[in-house]
Amino acid sequence: MPSRSYRSSKASPPQTGYPEALASGLMARREIGFSRWGMLSFAAALMLLLAAASAYADKPRKPKPALPAQQYPLHETHAAEHVTIAAEPGDTKETAPDTRLDYRGHGFLPIRVIVTNDSDFALTLDDARIHFIAADNTVVPAATDDELQRGLFTIKSATGTKHTLPLPIPIPITTGKVNVDKKILADDEDFGFKTTTVAPHTTVAGYLFYDTNGFDEPVLAHATLELRKVRFAATNKQLDSFEIPLSPTDAPNSKH
Repeated sequence: MPSRSYRSSKASPPQTGYPEALASGLMARREIGFSRWGMLSFAAALMLLLAAASAYADKPRKPKPALPAQQYPLHETHAAEHVTIAAEPGDTKETAPDTRLDYRGHGFLPIRVIVTNDSDFALTLDDARIHFIAADNTVVPAATDDELQRGLFTIKSATGTKHTLPLPIPIPITTGKVNVDKKILADDEDFGFKTTTVAPHTTVAGYLFYDTNGFDEPVLAHATLELRKVRFAATNKQLDSFEIPLSPTDAPNSKH
């Protein structure tokens, strides 16, 4: 089959303005180069800003200092052992701890447990069982880090969403990604128990989180915080169980 390509026999017209076109092309390339560098500099500055904001958000957070347990409305004292344990529910925005993650919004009720040891002997909480007893007598143990992770995050929120900046060289940036383990561990470090030993004449406090999803509101109504297996460190003598009646923060007997 004959080829359809052919060369015209007509002479090409003379080219004019070639130096001007070349100069114009060089200037355009130079402007594009400057534009690329400007956009890349902007992207680098944006990434540094995001990193700085992230570093600021990860700074340690401090809960308010714990008072002696006797000063909280919800407490129980074992006079013979000189030990008092109190509960401070974080069931409202005002009483909830300033954590990095919204546990309360995902159905995990924060409760601060305050242990005051007025005896002359150290207490240990190593074997303690601290359970939330709902109004229907359902026993809820404190949530572990793994349970908090499963309860707070879906696959989408854990992986985030990728966006591409409108640059000559696309730079994908992932937004909305939550560093699950680090944030939960950081909250535990800042708001959990610093030690399980309560020295004589001292107070130790920490937040625990309870999965109250599925319970009727208000979940604190007719509920109880039960502590078992609190014992003296030296003799292993176990104290009787503590049963602290709970109530919503706005109830008359839970005014802070």
